[in-house]
Amino acid sequence: MWLLLTVASLISALGTTHGFFGKSDPENPEVNMNISQMISYWGYPSEEYEVFTEDGYVLRINRIPYGKKSSENRGRRPVVLLQHGLLASATNWISNLPNNSLGFILADAGCDVWLGNSRGNTWSRRNIYYSSDSTEFWAFSFDEMAKYDLPSTIDFILKKTGQQKLHYVGHSQGTTIGFIAFSTNPELAKRIKTFYALAPVATVKQSKSLLKKLTRVPPFLLRIIFGYKIFYPHSFFDQFLATEVCSREALDRLCKNVLFIFCGFDNKNLNMSRLDVYLSHNPAGTSVQNVLHWTQAAKSGKFQAFDWGSPVQNMMHYDQPIPPTYNLTAMHVPTAVWNGGNDLLADPGDVDVLLTQLPNLIYHKKIPPYNHLDFIWAMDAPQEIYNEVISMTGKDKN
Repeated sequence: MWLLLTVASLISALGTTHGFFGKSDPENPEVNMNISQMISYWGYPSEEYEVFTEDGYVLRINRIPYGKKSSENRGRRPVVLLQHGLLASATNWISNLPNNSLGFILADAGCDVWLGNSRGNTWSRRNIYYSSDSTEFWAFSFDEMAKYDLPSTIDFILKKTGQQKLHYVGHSQGTTIGFIAFSTNPELAKRIKTFYALAPVATVKQSKSLLKKLTRVPPFLLRIIFGYKIFYPHSFFDQFLATEVCSREALDRLCKNVLFIFCGFDNKNLNMSRLDVYLSHNPAGTSVQNVLHWTQAAKSGKFQAFDWGSPVQNMMHYDQPIPPTYNLTAMHVPTAVWNGGNDLLADPGDVDVLLTQLPNLIYHKKIPPYNHLDFIWAMDAPQEIYNEVISMTGKDKN
């Protein structure tokens, strides 16, 4: 029922306002591009690197070392790492036009911009020990992203740039792994100048997203439906939406897009001419174990490590029978927070609790009409968020 209501609202909003389902619009060229090509397409310098984590994952990261408006001044610049959310990738930061994409905007403002990719997404699906076809490869959740991916990525960037610290921008799960990494790894935390948290997610006790609905499904049944590797909707789920809800090709693509089903859809504040870019690069994939971890969080209401299913298994991983809880009060990185009033995933109630636990909160702004994806794609995001981020990073002139 919840899915039907969600999709019905999409039909109503999109079908009547934009005529989107009558005929398909021409594709934007970025639909078929990789990250480097997307950056270069708009005339920006592009660099690409591989980061090797301690547990063998190979993460592809991208760099926009300077912008078109600041190409003549190539001295030391504020270094900024942008980290995407659940089921997403680095393309999120460059999917809109240059004057509306945070990656390009920061580069033009004089920053050295780096785009991270978490393990298991489209651009980080390699491991030196395991094949991506193996269950071992997919045995991870956001715990490992915080423990291995983020430290390895930050270490690589700082060595490459020769700087001691960087600015960190996270969206959704990108904030989650930041909260974990910076609260459990004090040495890593010292290397962060400012943490910019967009649609922050720690606890999801009050979340109204699909994650909350999935808590009603027993873990063993989720495993039967989705398996033990990459998370994608099961063919049964696809078929149900296609036959019972979606009647036209464009609508069918939107209905089956897991990212929008999890996070909601705000057509009023999105550039609908870019929808094909969003859909072509999302969802970018994650592990079933990661989704299970999120359903555990939604059910327990706690911000804690993955529950391996039994006291014995938890003892093997944590030396205690229950998963450890992450202590946000131990994170002293200067933190600025932006959250939305209509966010299904980062519910305002959960964010209110989060704010009370941040010992070094330097700024907070709530944007009443925003939902979860507005923070990366909204047409007015530069005015609501990005200009403020630029102002804060601009105080860092090295």
